[in-house]
This record gives sequence, structure tokens and C-alpha cells, in this order.
Amino acid sequence: MAMTRNDILEHVRAIMEEALGVDAEEVVPGARLTADLGAESIDFLDIVFRLEKPFSTAEQPFKISQGELFPENLVENEEWVADGRFTDTGVAMLKDRLPHVDLSGLDEHRDLATVADFITVESIIGFVERKLAGSPAPA
Repeated sequence: MAMTRNDILEHVRAIMEEALGVDAEEVVPGARLTADLGAESIDFLDIVFRLEKPFSTAEQPFKISQGELFPENLVENEEWVADGRFTDTGVAMLKDRLPHVDLSGLDEHRDLATVADFITVESIIGFVERKLAGSPAPA
């Protein structure tokens, strides 16, 4: 039986409660992981590991590749980030690699520090839905 969106939300809610120490009622689709739920960079790795377990089955493991859910190592590429701001190439790369994240405001707010504000509970739900449906990860 396929998981419903509500099933996924409940799993994500429990994961956020455990990983971030927040109350369940705070974990709503629009909640931003950093600004609203207090996630720090170290928490992102914990969230990735915690997501793999409830969505894996013996027939279909749910594995998240490095950088697939959250952007990583952005400043190491001068084509993507210059002077703490995303370049046009960087914006295009993020939109390509993170189809589960609504990055519509990124064109206006290109500061590297703001990219985490675009990652919400909703984007994690969307990521899980896409992955469970078999959508391939962007290259």
C-alpha cells in the first residue's frame, strides 16, 4: 500500500520532533527548518539518516545520496557562488538539483546564507513523495 501525503507528514513530524527537539504542532508544512524549527547544519545530516528508516522496505531501500535532499559544498564552486551570493549558474544548479524546494524567491534573495530558509517541512514531504514515486535524483 502506497503512503499518503498525510502518512509522510506524520513520519516527517516525528523525525523533526526527535532530531530538533520541537513540538509536533510546530512541524507544519510551511515551517522553515532553520528559521522556524531551529535546525543547524549538523541537524541536516541527522535528518537524512532518520528519513531513510521509516521509508525503506526490504524490497526498496530508501537511500538519500549526499547533497540530494540538502545542498552541500556550495562555496567550493566559484561558478555557483561569488562574494557570498549565488551566480546565475548557481541559481540554475540549485533549481535543477532541488526540485522539491520552492526556490522562487532565490532570484531576488541570492545571499548564500538565505538558501536554508527555502527548505521547509513541505519541501521534505515533496522530496519523499518524489523519491517514493521513483523520480530519479538530478545529476
